[in-house]
Amino acid sequence: MATVRTGIPELEAMAQAALPRLPLPDLAYTPEVSAETAHLYERVARVIPPVEWPSFAPYIKAINDLKQVRNAVVLAHNYMTPEVFHCVADVVGDSLQLAREASEADADVIVQCGVHFMAETSKLLNPDKTVLIPDMRAGCSLADSITGADVRALREAYPSVPVVTYVNTSADVKAESDICCTSSNAVRVVESLGVKRVIMIPDEYLAKWVQTQTDIEIITWKGHCEVHERFTADEMRAYREADPGVKIIAHPECPPDVIDEADFTGSTSGMIKWVKDNQPSKVLLVTECSMSDNVAVEVPNTEFVRPCNLCPHMKRITLPKILDSLIFMKDEVTIDPAVAGPARAAVERMINLNH
Repeated sequence: MATVRTGIPELEAMAQAALPRLPLPDLAYTPEVSAETAHLYERVARVIPPVEWPSFAPYIKAINDLKQVRNAVVLAHNYMTPEVFHCVADVVGDSLQLAREASEADADVIVQCGVHFMAETSKLLNPDKTVLIPDMRAGCSLADSITGADVRALREAYPSVPVVTYVNTSADVKAESDICCTSSNAVRVVESLGVKRVIMIPDEYLAKWVQTQTDIEIITWKGHCEVHERFTADEMRAYREADPGVKIIAHPECPPDVIDEADFTGSTSGMIKWVKDNQPSKVLLVTECSMSDNVAVEVPNTEFVRPCNLCPHMKRITLPKILDSLIFMKDEVTIDPAVAGPARAAVERMINLNH
């Protein structure tokens, strides 16, 4: 179904409603559906029990069929559940990977399987494409911890100090920033500015970790991820005591004392690469729980210890909601043009730095 653009919201809504809807797909688990999805189940059989597959397979087939009809691409963050990550996604990765791929997406429609700030980033980089998020309520505690007004106040308090903003923020915050970063390129971004001091927002723990990697002074903000801040150093020590051979791999959004207990600290893509390169016999990924399932699919000889902290926002994205999103073209992400311009510039400075 096409998207109607008139510049007048009321007319657009009326015209969109007049367009023909796609018929609802048959979601029965038939022998045909089983056969057509068998290769996908083979991929995820280690992490999805056979009893669950009949409930997933019809949705997976319907979504993959509809992607062709809509000329749509599905972007999925590393924290998506395996049936989404491995079975309907066209592009997977961390925030930086998804931002890069969004800027090069050859599709009319982008379905963002992640949280709202990720969908906004895709829209910033693809202003002429339709960007959908399967659940508009998929937010982020970190993004909610700071506003554009907060950034303006920081600039007044620290004149001439550049602002480096984590992509886990709203478009309003990005618009007030000099450049964006992700956990995988934060050190490089900070050092690229050629200054002695930067403001790094909003994740306090990521900023403190970056401070350990550079001589540049980092001014922080007290924003935290509700998933990563729940991990404790005592918890890590208890895992080691129970199994001294376990490798602990932590995300830099974790508290500093947790990072001190880790064998390696890095972004989600960095964590995945470390596990693939080192093939430990047993590993504990100190991050959102679903990533362990997704990596386990690709590293069958490693046992994953799962300290299961789930992101309630990521878990709002499900197969039925992805299907609804493609059928009814909802929910569309839009950004005020006055905000989009400067926010896009901050994101593009980050992306161009990595080319």
